[in-house]
Amino acid sequence: MQSGACVTGLNSFAPGSSKTEMEPLQEAFEERLREIDAYLELLEIIERQVQSGPPRITRDDTRITAEQQKILYSSVYVQLYSLVEATITRCVEAVCAAASAGEGWKPGDLSERIRAEWVRFVARTHEDLTHENRLGSALKMFDALVNAAPVSDFKIERGGGNWDDGQIEGISRRLGLELRISDTVRVGVKRHIRDDKGALALIRHLRNSLAHGSISFVECGDGATVGDLRNLKEATTAYLREVVASFAASIAGHEYLLPEKRPVLA
Repeated sequence: MQSGACVTGLNSFAPGSSKTEMEPLQEAFEERLREIDAYLELLEIIERQVQSGPPRITRDDTRITAEQQKILYSSVYVQLYSLVEATITRCVEAVCAAASAGEGWKPGDLSERIRAEWVRFVARTHEDLTHENRLGSALKMFDALVNAAPVSDFKIERGGGNWDDGQIEGISRRLGLELRISDTVRVGVKRHIRDDKGALALIRHLRNSLAHGSISFVECGDGATVGDLRNLKEATTAYLREVVASFAASIAGHEYLLPEKRPVLA
């Protein structure tokens, strides 16, 4: 996501969204992105210094080695994956918050997909429960339905450690929300960069390989340049900007409700 230039594009993909829906998701995203940009600026300084000789990091002439430089580069993949997971986590949480934001929505008002997630959470159908706990969860859901209680705070099971553009598109379909990604951005994020993987798939693969010890940080950063890492960041953030805009538009359009229950927007 290019800073500044993409703000207009972000709003163009959220025709029904208001400032209220857009700001929390966008601000959280931009805050994390600034950290990555600051780190890349540091790497650019180091790379420029390397071109004229190994850079010093202390007054006693201690030098940054090629191995240390690769380790620094590999950390970008970890930071980018953190940005991806944090972004989709906040987007999904925003949907849950909208459905239980004190508007008085009942379970029967929710769209079929979101209602299924509410049932999964309340009845804990995805957990291995004892007989007593299974009964307790069933009674809790029964009471909510019988008493026509408004939807209260609930969470959507997301999983973790495997977020890429395919998984993001998958959870959008699972929730019944439209993911509005432009053709240019979609092509950019799926274009193979390394090991026949697009931007987000590569970030996920390298992050998981580091986490599981399959490769070292030196191996991960081998062959990379700051220019490569910036291009990877641009493709990733362009995609995530439109994901954020899509979720904000879905929330503003009340796509988490049945069509006949959605408020008529002026």
